[in-house]
Amino acid sequence: MKVLKILGSVIVIALCLTLVGFAGFFLWSALPRERPEPAVLSTEQLFQAQEEETDGGLPEEPEPAEEPEAAPEETPEEIPEEPPEEPEQPVEEPDPYAEKARAYLETMTPEEKLWQLFLVTPESLADTGTVTQAGDATKAALEARPVGGLCYFALNLVDRAQTQAMLAGAQSYAKTPLFLAVDEEGGLVSRVGANEAMGTTYFEAAANYGQRADLAEVYNVGKTMAQELGELGFNLDFAPVADVITNPNNTEIGSRAYSNDPNVAAPLVGAMVEGLQRNGMAACLKHFPGHGSTETDSHEGKSVSARTLEQLRETEWIPFQAGIDKEVAFVMVGHQTNENLSDLPASLSPEVMSYLREELGFDGVIITDSLRMGAIIGEYTSAQAAVMAISAGADMLLMPNDLPTAFQGLQAALADGTLTQERIDESVLRILETKYRFGIME
Repeated sequence: MKVLKILGSVIVIALCLTLVGFAGFFLWSALPRERPEPAVLSTEQLFQAQEEETDGGLPEEPEPAEEPEAAPEETPEEIPEEPPEEPEQPVEEPDPYAEKARAYLETMTPEEKLWQLFLVTPESLADTGTVTQAGDATKAALEARPVGGLCYFALNLVDRAQTQAMLAGAQSYAKTPLFLAVDEEGGLVSRVGANEAMGTTYFEAAANYGQRADLAEVYNVGKTMAQELGELGFNLDFAPVADVITNPNNTEIGSRAYSNDPNVAAPLVGAMVEGLQRNGMAACLKHFPGHGSTETDSHEGKSVSARTLEQLRETEWIPFQAGIDKEVAFVMVGHQTNENLSDLPASLSPEVMSYLREELGFDGVIITDSLRMGAIIGEYTSAQAAVMAISAGADMLLMPNDLPTAFQGLQAALADGTLTQERIDESVLRILETKYRFGIME
């Protein structure tokens, strides 16, 4: 009996232990398990983690990436087709002038071509005293010397009716229509406006307009000037002055320039060019490469500038570029010697002409300043100056001191190969194209 009690107790204990074990197991299972403490990430690590998450998502984006591939299939064929059409349109506009000029050039004799390079006074043309009318002497002179143009000064302009008759007469006698030019800047250089008998407007000096810097005002000056000069018979105005005054001792330009600040002068030069040319008057920038730094007046003798190429680019050439961007017809090259560009007067310097053509992109008519000025006649004969200027790249020779000698110099240079017919034709084509462009030739 005692044994049975003991055995029963053992069984009970075993059952209890088993129950306790199961209970403990379930309790252990229900308890939260131990996890490693979360790492504290720095800001840098957080951004890195975000980038990694983004990178991880990239493989799922190939489908959108395929969509752009369809876009190129729609547009590539259209894009190449458009550009060829755009350049063709601007090229067509100047073509009529070029074609007409080439056709006319083929009808000209070698002598007629050479004469087109000259723009002279009526006195020089006819070898006579002051000219105030175009009669038999002018007619005979134009037949013998069919020059490219005539330039008139105050002494030629008596009154309105006389001027109109004189210019119309001269034009009627020319086989190849003429440039009929005048220096009408305003201020001190007013061949027409200063004469009340002409019935035109007298305009202030450029410096006055520069102080106000009113583009509309300057445009209207050019517009009015073009209309009034055109009514008289002129078709070329040697204006505006594009020089910038960098030397306070400069005596040749002074108030003729708009400003000593190129950024003030440039837009005014552009406005004046537009005012003149939109109203049928060919304009001429002067005096390249800039005459505002000199002290000696080139009318009197050698005039020197020490401006560097960089200074010219940053100052003097800004207004010239503004006028060229407006498709100015002429640029007049002065006689100042820019020692850092060339040892020659600018008007005779290939280097100066090259900068004007290549760097500033001017493709119109380059004309010299008057070749009877002291800076030229003190150093060169009329023949030498003419040949050197054309060889350098000028298209027209303004008022040689001795016209017959200058012409003979070109003839001799053409005969001995110093000048080629191709070089002459290049300039004559520019002259003829400009005449067609402004309706001087039809």
